[in-house]
Amino acid sequence: MIILGNVIDDQGRCKHYSNKQDTISIKFKCCGEYYPCYKCHEENSNHNIQPWNKEDFDEKSIFCGVCKKELTIHEYMNSTNCKHCHTLFNPNCSKHFHIYFGTGHNSTCSF
Repeated sequence: MIILGNVIDDQGRCKHYSNKQDTISIKFKCCGEYYPCYKCHEENSNHNIQPWNKEDFDEKSIFCGVCKKELTIHEYMNSTNCKHCHTLFNPNCSKHFHIYFGTGHNSTCSF
């Protein structure tokens, strides 16, 4: 999987978000490319971010940098860890859900 942006290690952390739990990358709906965060997308693409629609939440669009497996948006939003390797997700990422998944997401996650 190719992760674009300002990646600083082999688990997908970037210059913007680099703590232990920052290991997921997101496939952006607007371009189909994986980036570690919205800031990396903004700095390294020439178009605006288009959030995923609720009806697209079964799309595999989340990449775990630890186990290198893809998750659906639903799997990501409704869990605190990767279903494959159990690596914990950064709970602060939920603050940016509106950028990636629009304002109409219906998350039941415990963040």
